[in-house]
Amino acid sequence: MTSDDLITCSDITAIKHDNHKNSPYLSINNLTKDFGENRVVDNVSITINKGEIFALLGSSGCGKSTLLRMLAGLETPTSGEILLDGKNITSVAPYHRPINMMFQSYALFPHLSVWDNIAFGLRRERMPKDEIVDRVEKMLSLVQLQSFGNRKPYQLSGGQQQRVALARSLAKRPQLLLLDEPLAALDKKLREQTQLELVNIIEQVGVTCVMVTHDQEEAMTMATKIAIMNEGTILQTGRPDNVYETPNCRFVADFIGNVNLFTGAVEVDAFDHVVIQTPECKHYIGHGITGTPGMSVTVAVRPEKITISADKPDQNYNCVVGEICELAYLGSYTVYHIKLASGIIIKASVSNSERHASFRPKWGDRLYAFWNEDAMVVLTN
Repeated sequence: MTSDDLITCSDITAIKHDNHKNSPYLSINNLTKDFGENRVVDNVSITINKGEIFALLGSSGCGKSTLLRMLAGLETPTSGEILLDGKNITSVAPYHRPINMMFQSYALFPHLSVWDNIAFGLRRERMPKDEIVDRVEKMLSLVQLQSFGNRKPYQLSGGQQQRVALARSLAKRPQLLLLDEPLAALDKKLREQTQLELVNIIEQVGVTCVMVTHDQEEAMTMATKIAIMNEGTILQTGRPDNVYETPNCRFVADFIGNVNLFTGAVEVDAFDHVVIQTPECKHYIGHGITGTPGMSVTVAVRPEKITISADKPDQNYNCVVGEICELAYLGSYTVYHIKLASGIIIKASVSNSERHASFRPKWGDRLYAFWNEDAMVVLTN
């Protein structure tokens, strides 16, 4: 990389050095937003470090887009405050905030070329012409569209338009980049490809980013940290792998990925294990939960943690038997839907690692499904 690439090597090095401090950069403190009597965002507090890609993940209507619009200054909080790099920006007008927002529709000007779309905000700020030329060329290089500067947006693919919108958002070197469903307009294959491109560009520049999405896979792939939102509140925040493996409540477990949920009661809770009885089986978990006998709990088991067999395994716990009522072959793995005697249907994901496997269950087969003592999470709410 030369000194002319992207922004500058010294700029990026300085940004990355600052990132290692891992200090809070964006602080959202007790933020609330009411529309009449309807509370859309309810006392939300989040801390985001410099250089992080932070994803707000939730279903439609959970308040995540309203929260993003308050960060951008497009909505005024009912209460609470927003601090960016130690400065209170809660009442700062959107055009005075060092923040850029990239919308789901990209909002490119159809009558302007790619080059002029990227230059638009710089011209509005009356930046000197030679600096505009330098900045736009660096942005085109950053998103690998050097040869597309004279084209109009309609002459580009969806993925290319997305990169132009990103380049325009980054051209003004914002302190904070906001992405509102950035890849929703792309088809699945292009979306998967663009996710990685987008992350690489954001990390290369070093900008702090907050994105909103309802797509679990997108959040898990792109974000360094995610927050699960429901009915205006944040239920859990953490690294994607931590949230997936150790959800803190039934909603999070069910919202992130696929999960099998068994409802039952605690029989034994020792310091090194817990036994939970459900209508389907006894569950033995290899750690305590600080519960009490008789307490109602939910046992969560991810489909990929389950092993299936035509023969009964040598274990008395964590084992159920049922009949395959549905299966879905998805190329790299197959999902088996197994109906148990209690009436519930569980899912088991099996990797298709062998081209000609000898064990290939089919509809109507009776199977045993079992899992290890460390495969489960016990949820108390």
